[in-house]
Amino acid sequence: MASAEITPAQPEGATGLLLLADGTALWGIGCGAEGSAVGEVCFNTSMTGYQEVMTDPSYAGQIVTFTFPHIGNVGANPEDIESKVESALGCIMREIPTGPSNFRSTLDLDTWLKDEGKIGLAGVDTRALTRLIRLNGAPNAVIAHSADGVFDLDALLQKAREWPGLEGMDLARRVSRKAHEGWRGGAWELGKGYGESAAEKPHVVAIDYGAKDNIFRQLVRAGARVTVVPAETSLEDVLAHEPDGVFLSNGPGDPAATGAYAVPVIAGLLERDVPIFGICLGHQLLGLAAGAKTAKMFQGHRGANHPVQRVGEGWGEATGLVEITSMNHGFAVDGDTLPANVEQTHVSLFDGTNCGIAIKGKRAFGVQYHPEASPGPQDSFYLFEKFVGMLGE
Repeated sequence: MASAEITPAQPEGATGLLLLADGTALWGIGCGAEGSAVGEVCFNTSMTGYQEVMTDPSYAGQIVTFTFPHIGNVGANPEDIESKVESALGCIMREIPTGPSNFRSTLDLDTWLKDEGKIGLAGVDTRALTRLIRLNGAPNAVIAHSADGVFDLDALLQKAREWPGLEGMDLARRVSRKAHEGWRGGAWELGKGYGESAAEKPHVVAIDYGAKDNIFRQLVRAGARVTVVPAETSLEDVLAHEPDGVFLSNGPGDPAATGAYAVPVIAGLLERDVPIFGICLGHQLLGLAAGAKTAKMFQGHRGANHPVQRVGEGWGEATGLVEITSMNHGFAVDGDTLPANVEQTHVSLFDGTNCGIAIKGKRAFGVQYHPEASPGPQDSFYLFEKFVGMLGE
């Protein structure tokens, strides 16, 4: 029998559940994999690209609520996967997924979620859940699916309450590649798939803290040869590849925790004036290495419609312009802690939080958003060109 702390009671026919740590139960129809998973509940406002979102390693330890109601309508295919490592635990949807209607689809969402071991929950009032997150912050919760509708609610509630949360958690080492890898895939084209690059120079070493594959493709598209190395690669091993520049990838978890091993490497690269470009977690780690601080956000930024303005006077690009960007982060660089030698180059027009830095006197910069998109607008590809362009300087 359910604990009195869990409300409301299970309605007839419910085979899926999101159980918050405070005992609030959101019932619905389960799909995808059966079982349960515990993590932080967030919301994403993207209208397209649910498959890319669900395979982004930055979502490790999280359950994604989609605000767009018709998730699953274009099915799934093997080309739109951003990584094969740990990523989103599950997803929450307003409508029960229908059969796919797209010529690129090779299987339906339910089957794809089962194959990926991810839990789906449909029939939930996602507007109400999104509002709850906006008012109260991102809660810890368990998502569960049982085809027979049988749940051990007390055990699930205990699981949600005992989960420590993302603050202080290093997840990058869990999702990073374990070996060095030469990357060859280029940009995707309809009817051709992913191309390859024969470029040998300039050479970019990309440190993988939980990278999306499309980042590497955009570096190739911009003209670079890419070698991907694990998150805990030492400074000596990075330099042994003789990079013309170093890229710091996106990833999950608390940057302060990942920084325990990442920041000394980045600081060593800065001392040697190696060109650096960081995205998302990589941007936060660059900020930490430069002397700034990071903080957990109340609800985070996740979606493909986030306006960002260029503000840095010495940025070298037209200032005042607004880019519509793709974002996925629950931590941010604290703009008030930037040292004198670090310039703020971009800010969020939603809440004024830091979205870009450049280190004065160094060829090093980072942005909080995802210029590689997938999904999202492509306003920010110029950043890859800017980075690759400076490698021959």
